[in-house]
Amino acid sequence: MAGKTEKPDSPSVKVVSTNRRARHEYEILETFECGLALQGHEVKSIREGRVNIADGFGVFRGNEAFVENMHITPYSHGDLRVIDPLRVRKLLLKRKEIDYLFGKVKERGLTVIPLKLYFKGARVKLEVGLGRGKKLYDKRRDIAERDARRDIERATRTRGKRSADRE
Repeated sequence: MAGKTEKPDSPSVKVVSTNRRARHEYEILETFECGLALQGHEVKSIREGRVNIADGFGVFRGNEAFVENMHITPYSHGDLRVIDPLRVRKLLLKRKEIDYLFGKVKERGLTVIPLKLYFKGARVKLEVGLGRGKKLYDKRRDIAERDARRDIERATRTRGKRSADRE
């Protein structure tokens, strides 16, 4: 059977944009992978990396989920139509996932935040998180824990080097 090539098991993943501020501002409880309903010129701009998801957030209208405030710069080599870079884009989720997210947002005061935008094969995917806003003291505690972990790692690293030098 010459000529047949096997396809890879999983498509390649190329991360385009991450929302690092979201992990600082929110406590992420769950994450979901969803598709986006985009236009062709938007996909080309995303391939160029001209996207900002830091200000984005999820909203629900009717039985559908959308992401607002996600800035995709208009494609530079495209036509000269007036294109809104902040237009509302539909999230492509399964019905059960939409109902689950809507219930959580409605009940507990949680919010849907975009965390990461990436290509999975040829498709654009958005990882959204279900998060609760952190208070100032939560942020301070996280910073203190991170500093303590770094100090411990630094101490164990230097201790290992000292014992190797003595031998």
